[in-house]
Amino acid sequence: MSHRLQHLLLLLFIISLHQLSAQKKFTISGTITEATSNETLIGVTLIVPELRTGATTNEYGFYSLTLPEGTYEIQVSYLGFKDIRQTVELTADQKINFQMVEQAQQLEEITLIEDAEKLNIRKPQMSVNALSSKTIKQIPVVLGEADVIKSILLLPGVTNAGESASGFNVRGGAADQNLILLDEATIFNSSHLFGLFSVFNPDAIKDVKLFKGGIPSRYGGRVSSVLEIFQKEGNSKEFHVNGGIGAVASRLLAEGPIVKDRAAFLVGGRASYAHLFLPLFDIDNKAYFYDLNTKLNYRINERNNIYLSGYFGRDLFRISDNFVNVYGNAVFNFRWNHLFSDKLFSNLSLIYSDYFYGLELDFVGFEWDSGIQNFNIKYDLKHYLNDNLQLNYGLNNIYYRFNPGKIIPNRPDSGILEEQLTEKYANEFAAYVDIEHNLSDKLSLEYGLRLSYFLRLGQDEFNVYLDNNPVIFDPFTLTYREAEPVGVINPGRGANLANFTNLEPRFAFSYSFNEDNSIKGSYTRIAQYLHLLSNTSSPTPLDVWTPSGPFVKPQLLDQFALGYFKNISGGDYTLETEVYYKDIQNRIDYIDGANLIANNAIEQVILNGQARAYGWEVLVRKNTGRLNGWLSYTLSRSEQRTPGRQPISDNGRTNQETGINNGQWYNSPFDKTHDITLFGNFELNQKWRFNANFVYQTGQPTNYPIGQFEFQGITIPYYGLRNQDRLPDYHRLDISATLTPKKNKNRKLQGEWVFSFYNIYNRRNAASINFRRNQDTGVNEAVRTSIFGIVPSVTYNFRF
Repeated sequence: MSHRLQHLLLLLFIISLHQLSAQKKFTISGTITEATSNETLIGVTLIVPELRTGATTNEYGFYSLTLPEGTYEIQVSYLGFKDIRQTVELTADQKINFQMVEQAQQLEEITLIEDAEKLNIRKPQMSVNALSSKTIKQIPVVLGEADVIKSILLLPGVTNAGESASGFNVRGGAADQNLILLDEATIFNSSHLFGLFSVFNPDAIKDVKLFKGGIPSRYGGRVSSVLEIFQKEGNSKEFHVNGGIGAVASRLLAEGPIVKDRAAFLVGGRASYAHLFLPLFDIDNKAYFYDLNTKLNYRINERNNIYLSGYFGRDLFRISDNFVNVYGNAVFNFRWNHLFSDKLFSNLSLIYSDYFYGLELDFVGFEWDSGIQNFNIKYDLKHYLNDNLQLNYGLNNIYYRFNPGKIIPNRPDSGILEEQLTEKYANEFAAYVDIEHNLSDKLSLEYGLRLSYFLRLGQDEFNVYLDNNPVIFDPFTLTYREAEPVGVINPGRGANLANFTNLEPRFAFSYSFNEDNSIKGSYTRIAQYLHLLSNTSSPTPLDVWTPSGPFVKPQLLDQFALGYFKNISGGDYTLETEVYYKDIQNRIDYIDGANLIANNAIEQVILNGQARAYGWEVLVRKNTGRLNGWLSYTLSRSEQRTPGRQPISDNGRTNQETGINNGQWYNSPFDKTHDITLFGNFELNQKWRFNANFVYQTGQPTNYPIGQFEFQGITIPYYGLRNQDRLPDYHRLDISATLTPKKNKNRKLQGEWVFSFYNIYNRRNAASINFRRNQDTGVNEAVRTSIFGIVPSVTYNFRF
């Protein structure tokens, strides 16, 4: 019996060895670049038709594909480039780099979108929109300057607070709930000239991706969205210059090799100059901006690449000599890509970010400077375990310094003393793991966990309040007021004022019925530890960031989303539709009459409330042909409330706080019930291209007076509950025409003219409606304030 058992075990061992050898797998890996510039390409698709499997390149153009031993045809495709078909005999691990050649397409084959924008039916990633630099440059915007932020406003679920409003709002969230990354560095203010332009030079941008939900675990710190932007790396083969001359601003970008095929540089600048003509009209005011983008990259060898990138921008707004506002961002980032093996890719980033904002008020005799700085170190790894399993994991640590303001007298007779508001310090640590798992040809999962730990460090002065309560409720007037501190302590910078730990699970799935239909779902939990102090509907450069701490709790998001996705006519058309629900705890609210600027005790005017948003989004794209574009529609609701805190005792009686707005839900300033956008691109011929976009939105919530009373001969209006009214509905139509002269084909200098009309039917959309008393009639009247009517512009773009 024992001999039979031994023979059986030996047979099983031989069979297992045979199966092991039969299932032996090898890995193909490498990078994919553009042949003319060596610029890495993001989102290139590699397909093995026989096995119905494939891969896509990551943010640095790297791919890894593990296959059984054998001979296969690898198909490499990227819209706008010639397909590559290469037969590979796989008997060992191989390193294969592909270079793709741009394809000159016939007019009827022209497409709007790059591969990065294509709908991926099988991938569990949802609530994500991507735009290529080419698409962004085609969208008509005010004053003719191509703009990243204005472009994403045409996507479902994305709005802003109106014309000339900074920032953007995603799925009913506030502007401070968006994480904006430029080459992984945080940008705290994304706008120039109070929202007329974004800080992103379109010539320097390679890839733009907006995550509205289903956010992977590698991102954290903001509860609404992640806007991830990567700059170009620079042409390591040839020197090129391109730019544009517009009505109010111009731009110039140069790129070229430092060491051919190994190292390259990119430097680009923009500046506005409309203010130079104001003296001709006896206008003493000024408003201008300038910015600079830089990037260096060096390929040390096949396994190591380093990048050094930076951005610097400034805005200045001056009213005569009495009021000067200067603000801007500065970021620097050093990155090191290292390939441990053909399956393990790593990226180390060292990042510095600084946002400065200041005022000079000559009429009161002082300057005010403030800002936020952070130092960030992050280490990310991608582990391609096999063709069905990819593991992403990493660490991230950010140290913050907050300067809420320094007051500096600028006139000897002002009587103002120099004062530094108490600086605040914090540290945010996170570790994450994210798994992409293909369970079958139909079912794919993406799941992960992020651990975040926020430490509010000590400061020079810290207020102490009775019962640890900086906000007092008066039960007789039913109002909140600031509490007086009972003492001030100096805990020192090394102290621990507060700490928060949060587990943030993420989960997403995709179930594909076939090659053209799938359903997707996701759950996202995120903690946000930074808060923008603003009681306006749109952020301004005067807003102040503050960290969570003893009196300000971190915001916590739970978001659920479910969607249906479909390719129509082989991908010529795509349909994306989603429903979502967001619940946010600890959304800050402000007591009535709150003073936020130069407030050294901001905790005295803040209460912790909650917010919720839910909606339905639809995006229909036409991707091919001479006429292409998209239609998006969003039906949504965004609300906020701050109920009363625990019952309070007053002389033996128990009183319930009323909260803000009587504790009832009210429309947030970002609530837009209906949002419809239409973008179209039409290629008439090789000389002329036409673009248009139409926008319609429900009016922004606001408050109108519900009555008035007389006091000492003065008529004083009074208001009801918060945000009960709305501004008139917003809509406009923009068009542009691009002329590309035929003589471009035969010369080195390539140029094009862009003629555009913003708001072509001159709709006077209301930025606000104010009520005043007519001095002649004595009757109260409503006054509408509009920013733009029709705005024509001409821009000349060039390249050589």
